[in-house]
Amino acid sequence: MSLSASASLADAPGAPGRPNLNQREIYAILGGVILAMFLAALDQTIVATALATIGRDLGDPDLLPWVVSIYLLAATTVTPLYGKASDIWGRRPLMMTAIAVFLAGSVACALAPDMISLIVARGVQGLGGGGLISLAQTVLADVLTPKERSRYQIHIASVFATSSLLGPALGGFLSGHLHWSAIFWINLPLGGVALWLCARLLKRLPRHERRHRLDFAGALLLMGATISLLLAMGWGGHRYPWFSWPIAAAVGLSLALWVLFALHVRRAREPLIPLDILRNRVVVRACVAACFGMGVFVGLSIYAPLYFEIVRGFRTADAGLGVTPMMVATVFGATASGRSMVYFNRYKGVALTGLAISCLCLAALAVFPLETRPPWITIALLAATSAGVGSLFPVCTISIQNAVALHQLGTATAAMNFFRQMGAALIVAAFGAIMLNGAAFAGHAAGFSGEGVRIAGALTPDAAHGLAMVFRWIFGAAALGVLIAAGFLASMEERPLRSA
Repeated sequence: MSLSASASLADAPGAPGRPNLNQREIYAILGGVILAMFLAALDQTIVATALATIGRDLGDPDLLPWVVSIYLLAATTVTPLYGKASDIWGRRPLMMTAIAVFLAGSVACALAPDMISLIVARGVQGLGGGGLISLAQTVLADVLTPKERSRYQIHIASVFATSSLLGPALGGFLSGHLHWSAIFWINLPLGGVALWLCARLLKRLPRHERRHRLDFAGALLLMGATISLLLAMGWGGHRYPWFSWPIAAAVGLSLALWVLFALHVRRAREPLIPLDILRNRVVVRACVAACFGMGVFVGLSIYAPLYFEIVRGFRTADAGLGVTPMMVATVFGATASGRSMVYFNRYKGVALTGLAISCLCLAALAVFPLETRPPWITIALLAATSAGVGSLFPVCTISIQNAVALHQLGTATAAMNFFRQMGAALIVAAFGAIMLNGAAFAGHAAGFSGEGVRIAGALTPDAAHGLAMVFRWIFGAAALGVLIAAGFLASMEERPLRSA
């Protein structure tokens, strides 16, 4: 029997473990898991604007990048573990564990007496945060059929848009008017409510009991390969030159561990990411498309404000407002795409159209001069780009969950989130390399220092032109990323969505 056929039978009406929930109970569960997801999403954005204050208070400003990087490293590497473990022991205990670890890390961050302690505590936070987003999406897959799930994508998209808008402003306010530790203390009441809701409501989730083994060897290989690669991307061009032995050693170690992981997956009795998932064409193509789409979105959300500050001379607050339409447009794109999946059998159409529009907008940003164009045109093009990229995410998530058996929902969803986070980290690092190397080539590297950003309004027209050219390269790279995502989505099979 094929995988799709077995999945359809497992999800048929009256199948064991199918929860009988009314609309009120569904919304209650939705509220609990979305609050948990919001915790993880907010924590990735609220810290950025407090870093300067943290550096002044704790000292060791050279270690500040690790406050962000260690969270990303920890969260990315444990995501597949949470997915597999939730398929073994159920969503409720794993979700509660993730929230509890996240809250413990938040308390440790707030009480950290020095920078090293804060970095360690942020790593603990990441160990919890890595499970919140993927487990929340898996819980929704447990209580809603794929066709129903598409109607709720606006809530998922709103979480990330709200955290992107609220996080920087809230982080700046709390660290400036209260104390930087408040950005971590605020997690306690939110996390307490999420923990209570999940403990009470997730008891009714189905348990797809199977005898599983947790692949610790595969997890260690995957974590080592991921950490080595992300360290190389994070250090390259900043701490060490790209063509230096530390970067070469990190890349070489990552490649070796990836090879060992691939060999282990082929031989293990029950690998961390099962072979039937890795061989599933829908899963593979959707994961790659989501990887490039998320990488482009996160990269633009980081470098678009720098464009407004450096090239156009916007103040920091105004630069944040300049990208607000881009963040909001993501929700509209995801909502339109998710809703369309209810009504159209060819449900990739809206997303492919959105990606085509995104590619054209990014090509326009890359080709035509940036330093003389009215800012509102750039803002509109970025918003249209974001709406198109946002339309990709619900199609990828629902297609993956629709293509695997129920007992593999957690593993498949976690694999998708793992590759999305990897894509974000790698493409952001690639954009950073383009910026630094392009600025050096143009002879304007000083314009990208912290002082250079603050006095960007004083740049000469020639300097602004040189810096704008670097951002045109970034937009061109983003257009290429969107084109790759569209290619993999176009080649993905459109399997009928289960409606039972």
